[in-house]
Amino acid sequence: MENPRQITVIQAAAILFSTIIGVGVLPLPLFAVRVANSGAPLVTLLGMLLGFVGLGIITLLGMRFPNKSIIQYSEDILGKWLALLGNILIIVFFAILTSLTAREFGEVVVTSVLKTTPVEVTVIVMLLLAAITTRNDITTFAYIHVFYTPILLVPVLLIVALALKNSDLINLQPIWGNATGNMLPGILTIAALFQGSFILTIVIPAMRQPEKAMKASMVGMLFAGGLYITIVAATVSVFGSEEIKKLLWPTLELAKATSLPANILERLDAAFLAVWVTAVFTTLYSSYFLTIHSISKLFRLSDHRMFSFFLLAFVFVMAMLPQNILQMYSIIQNFGRIGLAITIAYPGLLLVIALLRKKRGQSVRIQGEKDAR
Repeated sequence: MENPRQITVIQAAAILFSTIIGVGVLPLPLFAVRVANSGAPLVTLLGMLLGFVGLGIITLLGMRFPNKSIIQYSEDILGKWLALLGNILIIVFFAILTSLTAREFGEVVVTSVLKTTPVEVTVIVMLLLAAITTRNDITTFAYIHVFYTPILLVPVLLIVALALKNSDLINLQPIWGNATGNMLPGILTIAALFQGSFILTIVIPAMRQPEKAMKASMVGMLFAGGLYITIVAATVSVFGSEEIKKLLWPTLELAKATSLPANILERLDAAFLAVWVTAVFTTLYSSYFLTIHSISKLFRLSDHRMFSFFLLAFVFVMAMLPQNILQMYSIIQNFGRIGLAITIAYPGLLLVIALLRKKRGQSVRIQGEKDAR
């Protein structure tokens, strides 16, 4: 019998990184600048730390119940019927998050590249690609993320490094920002960009060494959060906070303003968009996979493949509901903030109750001994 535990620590970290880095890369500097002006990198850091709190809670729960996903161990902690409500909220939340990711992708593509193509076409193509790919098992899922991780990391770091030649450090001062408003909404919005880390709830049960899940969490979050902070800092230093407020996708504008040495390529936005499409796919792939995997566990099925295309129509309809880009981003920000109750507060409640009730799953070693018998 094939060992279901195939995912290594490095693979788990790669899954986290490529899931977190996604469609939100383009408007990220705008979200941060709106609440803190020059303090945008600081707001991004605080948002990353809040996101890591949620990831840490999920990781601790996964290490405590190494053989089960959150759909399963929530029933052990809360009871079947109380956990059912939380499980349904998780499934609905990530289904809607998948639809919003697909719609944002479609809007960027039809605005920047395929200007005569209906947004419905770009959305359904990406959703179909994700639906087909989710028919693979968790091991192939990990391989795909590992393959795309360097493709995401290296070009973005190169573009940011080349953009710094046009930077002005005065644009980053004061580092704590000069806005008079409340930073909390911006911190919550940026923390919502890290909600893809919830994918770890189904990755830990497939890890060879689930006791090292915290190490994978720290590495994945460090790379993803560090890249986000670097992008925001570079964008603000090049354009300044007031100019960024006039841009819809500041990171894309940064790529347009960047060129390779000796003008080999005068603009890098085409190359950046290619990398960004890959980032959107890995994020969409993870959220779609998490949704159908959770549904299969909710109904106690051993295979999630039957839901791959069943969910497609629902997600597509949800993606088409926003009337325009402005309404779409308003929904994304508000929905993301509300979703923190599901991705941080709910797992935190589960962890507290599990500690108080001294609930703990069966260890991997004991399970392995039983299988041997």
